[in-house]
Amino acid sequence: MTRARDGGEVSVATSRYRLSIRPGEPYARLEDAAGSRWADLLLAGSVHTLAALDDTAGLDPARLREDGGAPVIEVAARSSAWQQRRLVIRCEEDVLALRLEVTGRGRLADAWLLGGYFSAQPRRGSGWHASAAAFRSVFDPEPSTPERVVGPASEPAAIDVVGTSLPGRGHWFFTPPPLVYGVCREPPGSGGEESGGPWLGIGVETPVEELTFVGFHYEPGERTFAFRLAYEGETQVDGEWATPWLVLSFGADDPYQVVRRHADRLRARGLAPELRAGQAPAWWREPIFCGWGAQCHLAWPDGWQAPDAPFAGDLCRQEHYDAFLAALGSNGVRPGTIVVDDRWERSYGSGEPDPDRWPDLPGWIARRHADGQRVLLWWKTWAPDALDPALCVRNAAGVPVAADPSHPGYRAALRAALRRMLAPDECDADGLKVDFTAMTPSGPGMRRHGRAWGIALLHRLMRLIYTEAKAIKPEALVIAHAADARFADVLDMVRLNDVQRLEDPSRPHTLVPHMAHRARLAAAALPGVPIDTDNWAFPDRATWREYMSLQPELGVPSLYYATHIDCSGEPLTEDDYAAIRDAWRRYRARPVGTG
Repeated sequence: MTRARDGGEVSVATSRYRLSIRPGEPYARLEDAAGSRWADLLLAGSVHTLAALDDTAGLDPARLREDGGAPVIEVAARSSAWQQRRLVIRCEEDVLALRLEVTGRGRLADAWLLGGYFSAQPRRGSGWHASAAAFRSVFDPEPSTPERVVGPASEPAAIDVVGTSLPGRGHWFFTPPPLVYGVCREPPGSGGEESGGPWLGIGVETPVEELTFVGFHYEPGERTFAFRLAYEGETQVDGEWATPWLVLSFGADDPYQVVRRHADRLRARGLAPELRAGQAPAWWREPIFCGWGAQCHLAWPDGWQAPDAPFAGDLCRQEHYDAFLAALGSNGVRPGTIVVDDRWERSYGSGEPDPDRWPDLPGWIARRHADGQRVLLWWKTWAPDALDPALCVRNAAGVPVAADPSHPGYRAALRAALRRMLAPDECDADGLKVDFTAMTPSGPGMRRHGRAWGIALLHRLMRLIYTEAKAIKPEALVIAHAADARFADVLDMVRLNDVQRLEDPSRPHTLVPHMAHRARLAAAALPGVPIDTDNWAFPDRATWREYMSLQPELGVPSLYYATHIDCSGEPLTEDDYAAIRDAWRRYRARPVGTG
């Protein structure tokens, strides 16, 4: 590694990259070791508060110093919102890390890195400025609608913990996904497939408790880019504060290597838990039957949900699940684990079986145990339905919008609900299918007990669920769809989540490759952690069969259908049941730890 200050120019060169700042320039030129440009990085930024937008009114010359043998570049700014603000760039051999440090007081709205308001050099114009991009592709590890592996650098992207199936919010399949983007100089393929390398990773490195933002956003402009951390006014600064480190990592061959290196680095620096070693209980890896798809077929027997169709959750009933298992059993299909899905509860979050739908859930689970099977119960996270409003995050009108895991009283309510579900003298279920984590509270004016927000608040909630479940039943299996390495201590199995619903079923689709893409993401971030491959909802028998055959290569096979494909209304045939039996036979024959 070399560093230099020559005639006012500051430069650092390593075996991976070159960074240079010319006198008077508000940009740092970033190139690879061969001299090919990646970007011109804006040396200013903005940390907006609810009270003030942050403009860079002045910019000092870059200063080069050493810290532990690594060159560090500092650029101080005169800010319209803070007493002091500076950009710190730490230059390591393989990565470049930068952050903004501020001194002052305020409630954070948005923190912008590599972009912001800038009036320090009027000849360049005042207003919004950003970094110049020499890359043409962006990889976002958060599956979204429409699903693709790579998008053009001109389109915005989000990595966050909020989303639903509603318009503009269809990016909830991992919550959270790995907090890292990949960029490439080559344009994406016409179908959104990955480009050739090399790839530059750009990720957030900080402990999970400091992830108090809801989203990590890639914000492009006209051949420009910046990154925004959405704090939503829920983080108070009083004194010195710094953004998380934004780390640029060089030389990945593909976007999955970007994710793998990011996760490995988090673990190596103690920012993510070590992956648990040792054998998991064998039953955790048994094929799964989840009743949701079969419930959906009962709700819309002719395929594709009609506007007046009943809610499929209302059909989560004991007699229906008996019929589902009987149909599978009569065709030689025997799952090791059964998931009782949405609406088994009297009310969300209560842990109490609905007596009309499930008149004897403990007895039903006991019969599954007697048959050598295990049972997981579906759990809707964040649900405020069964809670005292005082234990909830509430909006400005006082309406509960979500459970508040920062409230000490919530832990007792959660413990009571989980005990009803898992304790041997209660329902005696064997674990949880954790869902709806993308209902993480978001927005201005929210009231809660503690200070955590965003991703950190979601982790706190999942930590409570996990530790309380394990205290009741140590072998309880907790399945969730969190794929960031920092969440490895709050789940036992990561699920790939729902298959994308096709807007036009007649068009060619890539549903199966995209589910394989999700599995590759999960394996890159959480190597060795079992993967629930999920199985719903497929548009037709042929696509479902294609994916079912692939499941043993990806992780634990999961089956959502008992007699019909819900979206098409097609009945399962003897050939279909034979294909299930064959896929599960192949899976069970694989050595533990593969697939």
